[in-house]
Amino acid sequence: MSTEFVLWGTFLGTLLAAILRASAPIILSAFGGLISDLAGSVNIALEGIMLVAAFFGVIASAYSAIWFPEAPLWLHPWMGCLAGLIAGTVIAGVLAVFHLELGADIIVAGVGINILASGLTVFLLVSITGDKGSTATLTSYALPSLHIPFVDHVPIIGTILNGDGLVGHNIVVYAALLATPLLSLLLYRTRFGLRLRAVGENPDAALAAGISVKRVQYSALLLSGLLASLGGVFLSMGYLTLFQADMTGGRGFLALAAVFLGGRRPLGTLVAAVIFGASTVFAAQLGSYNVPSQVVFMIPPALTILALVFFNIQQRRRVAKRIARAAVVLRHA
Repeated sequence: MSTEFVLWGTFLGTLLAAILRASAPIILSAFGGLISDLAGSVNIALEGIMLVAAFFGVIASAYSAIWFPEAPLWLHPWMGCLAGLIAGTVIAGVLAVFHLELGADIIVAGVGINILASGLTVFLLVSITGDKGSTATLTSYALPSLHIPFVDHVPIIGTILNGDGLVGHNIVVYAALLATPLLSLLLYRTRFGLRLRAVGENPDAALAAGISVKRVQYSALLLSGLLASLGGVFLSMGYLTLFQADMTGGRGFLALAAVFLGGRRPLGTLVAAVIFGASTVFAAQLGSYNVPSQVVFMIPPALTILALVFFNIQQRRRVAKRIARAAVVLRHA
């Protein structure tokens, strides 16, 4: 095996591992958006849910060490993770109440929650730490990493699955990968998935069939919030080990775009989320080549817009083909 091949393999494996790590929060949030969308409730608040979960995850893990100094160290990050998941799910529950009980437009309510989350986290950050930027003054804990030993010596694959240095990925990265088959199983092989899709397709028919539409939509929004919260917790307790103001950086909106770009199916959503994750990695790489920061920050949203335009063009072509086929059938009828 030549030295050049080994170097290229190492570079490729490291790059793909970085893309996988950057894609994990987008994947989880996108799957949350997919579940709520299939139930007929578009969750625009994914960005705010991720931000709140990321904040409370770090704060709870830091204060867990203060409140329970005798507890084992491994407990503190899990306490933070639990707090982040609860906080994000509560925000999703607030959105559900405003939409399903009070009749608020879900898009407007979701935008409001995003604005609220951005301001609230900064306010609490200043109140707790005295710093508007980050929780660097607090002792941060990270969720554990997992190492897959039997792939270490496999070229490229070992680096992808165990990360740079073969030390393993954060446990949430593997959870994001496992979420695809599990979500497919939930949506297409369970009664809950059937009811969820029925409510999204035709809520009146689902109600006539005896399905509680409101209960299914509540469940979808709460599950959506839980998955987005896990993505947010990973940002502050895996991807980084602290909370920064507005650290989600539009990932919630990228996740929402991935749902539609992926054709509202788990595998397509996964592929779209990985594409957006790759765009963030390449944008970061450009930042090291003295490229203006404004150009770097433009890359992910610009790619999102182009991808959605391409998706819309493809959808129109498919509709046009169906109409043409139907016209041919009618002529020969």
